[in-house]
Amino acid sequence: MPTIRTEDGVKLHYEEAGSGTPMVFVHEFAGDHRAWEGQLRAFARRYRCIAFAARGYPPSDVPTDPSAYSQARAADDIAAVIQELGLAPAHVVGLSMGAFAALHLGLRNPGLARSLVLGGIGYGAPPDRRAQFRAEVDATVGRIRAEGVASFAASYSRGPTRLIFEQTDPRGYAEFATQLGEHSAEGSALTMLGVQRERPSLYELESEIRRMEVPTLVIAGDEDDPAIEPSVFLKRALPAAALLVMPKCGHTLNLEDPDAFNRAVLDFVTKVDGGRWERRIPGTLGAGIIAGGGKA
Repeated sequence: MPTIRTEDGVKLHYEEAGSGTPMVFVHEFAGDHRAWEGQLRAFARRYRCIAFAARGYPPSDVPTDPSAYSQARAADDIAAVIQELGLAPAHVVGLSMGAFAALHLGLRNPGLARSLVLGGIGYGAPPDRRAQFRAEVDATVGRIRAEGVASFAASYSRGPTRLIFEQTDPRGYAEFATQLGEHSAEGSALTMLGVQRERPSLYELESEIRRMEVPTLVIAGDEDDPAIEPSVFLKRALPAAALLVMPKCGHTLNLEDPDAFNRAVLDFVTKVDGGRWERRIPGTLGAGIIAGGGKA
């Protein structure tokens, strides 16, 4: 079973397919490395693809020390995978929790990232929703520890941003829910507390985000309400970002509409690799609505 070891001694399991320019996939809280199978099968035809299980997600190690879990460590774990496997710079594709980690990788170690794809990012980020988000995290952790992960998965997988997945692809949704129920209860609880609950708001990082030059594609589902506003914020703040809103999609973008997701990511990374991904035109950020400030 292939693993790499992080600086603090945690073993991370990874799976690899294909050859070529490296592409690393980083999963969400409710997923694991298996959630990227549809992407590995598609992109391994052209790229060297790596999907790894985050700390707390077997077969990766499940540290029992709460201090082993944080947003910084999540970003550093991506860096460890890239550095240990000699992938730098790599395209990094993250969903939700994985997208937060990918963004923080870009802020902390931009030289390791050829590009970033940030899907379903932003839960709990708006300042007026921070207290609510933290309260819901605490309640979720309480359910995990009281009920066990299998019972928790049955309710968590039916959250409001997952319902469209269940409606449009019952078979894919059932597999997603089953895999969620196989996670470590303690690893899930500690991830919620250390990574999710304590991560800084995107809005608190605005000055750093505005300086980050890594080419970035932000993707949100139009039925993933908690991610829409933060995704628009990132589009406006990141100098080299584009925003895609996928119709009739919730939070689990890569599973709900894998064909559209894969085509969008492929188009993006192809432009990046071809040197055709440009920074935003400054004139598009003007205060005017109709009239431009430049000469015809």
